[in-house]
Amino acid sequence: MMDVQLNSWLLFDHARRHNASVPVVTRHASGVVHRSTHGQVTARAHRLMHALESLGLQPGDRVATLAWNNQRHLECYIGVPSVRLVLHTLNIRLSPEELAFIIEDSGDSVILADSDQLPLLEQVAQLGGLRGVRQVIALADRVPETSLPNVVAYEDLIAPFPDVHEPMQIEEHEPFGMCYTSGTTGRSKGVVYTHRSVYLHTMAVTSACGMAMGPGDCALPVVPMFHAMAWGVPHTAMAVGAKLVFCEGPLDAVALVDLLEAERVTISAGVPTVWLAVADELDRRGRRPVALRHISCGGAQPPRSLIERMLRDHDIPVIQTWGMTETSPIASLAWPRHDHADLPHDEVMERVRCQAGLPIVGLDVSVRDEQGDEVPADGETMGDLYVRGPWVADRYWKDAGAEAFIDGWFRTGDVAVRSPDGYFVIADRTKDLIKSGGEWISSVDMENAIMSLPGVVEAAVVAMPDEKWLERPLAAVVLKPGATLSLEDLRSSLAERGFAKWQLPDRLELIDEVPRTSVGKFDKKVLRARFSGVPV
Repeated sequence: MMDVQLNSWLLFDHARRHNASVPVVTRHASGVVHRSTHGQVTARAHRLMHALESLGLQPGDRVATLAWNNQRHLECYIGVPSVRLVLHTLNIRLSPEELAFIIEDSGDSVILADSDQLPLLEQVAQLGGLRGVRQVIALADRVPETSLPNVVAYEDLIAPFPDVHEPMQIEEHEPFGMCYTSGTTGRSKGVVYTHRSVYLHTMAVTSACGMAMGPGDCALPVVPMFHAMAWGVPHTAMAVGAKLVFCEGPLDAVALVDLLEAERVTISAGVPTVWLAVADELDRRGRRPVALRHISCGGAQPPRSLIERMLRDHDIPVIQTWGMTETSPIASLAWPRHDHADLPHDEVMERVRCQAGLPIVGLDVSVRDEQGDEVPADGETMGDLYVRGPWVADRYWKDAGAEAFIDGWFRTGDVAVRSPDGYFVIADRTKDLIKSGGEWISSVDMENAIMSLPGVVEAAVVAMPDEKWLERPLAAVVLKPGATLSLEDLRSSLAERGFAKWQLPDRLELIDEVPRTSVGKFDKKVLRARFSGVPV
């Protein structure tokens, strides 16, 4: 067989040569819709390749982005790794202090930033976080007013260069890009993706056990391009010739549903918060986007009530998706199998749709006890979740957190349960399990049960110190306007749903919103600090 290197040229050049007329659409935060094509995007990405080379960068140098989902960010996705540079997507939701650490730790040489992110970079600069950065490029027609020195405009930078760059011979194990973990415990850690890992991950996402994306599809990644490479959706759409749609800026459910309808989106991907807001907007309109085939929902476990609501009220399957920055990030999806076709709806919901899913072909998962032995696949026994595969990291940047990599496996920090028919479900994060009187309580199970109650919008369950039992559960609940909930009613409802008396929460706190991390997950350390009085 031919020994062809799996790299960005093999991944992206298909768009220029075979799918040049396929649309790429960006709805900017201003409301303006910009239309382009795969051919125009790749031509501009080739100009960017020449421009980056003109800056004197060396292979392996890190080139960062600080940007929303839009066409220019897509051009960076293509152009940066294709000239042997490392695409480093910076999270715009991080604090200046966190960004300063990450920029310095990664050794970024260049930063391409949307205009509205320059004030954030100014704060980073004041902290000394841009000392090693040689050039800041504003992703704009012209440089906006800024205190940052020597900023150049993206359009001015790429304008002098030709729109064709000769393909480069890139060895597939060379670095393609890097992302930092969300840093929910301790400092964020860098994860480096290779050309090979990105290519294989993209092929997995195209498959029917992934997101099932092909040339006839239109994909809208709501998941940010600064978070784990937008789950590979931009790479996949460009690789297979699917139409690609971006909704720039913070979540706007009205604008998002407008795009789903107008652009005839068939596949979309985002976190549960997105789809809760979309479900409300679809209820208001009384109709569903006619072309939408399914949505991928990950980043946090979607509540069963959301999965049922979208399927029942809008005929939209929500495919639960699990992965991590360390897994590139897609690792499993909860697709029903052929042998589930005749099962009752409730059984399919319980056994399939509310699971983390089946591992994508190419990945192995293992659920182990404290001695490192595989736990029974009985649907009840919890254990530590390990994963391995060709798009799973084998180390962190600068070998941070080496203890997570054991004998060729990555210990995820999740606690999981395996079912007899091959699916698995995330029971909790290791740090979020509640150990009461020597017995484990899954905060995730309790949260899903609470969020199924009438009048509840969201719920987070955390452990509170207890002199007798060591830890006891506290439920922090967001209610719909006008709804009420007492601790007694909550305990009674949970008991009806199968929770034992010793598992029931001792405390209920009604809150306005659940605090979230920079990638949209519940930030339980903030809740623990808030209600225990212990600083974060």
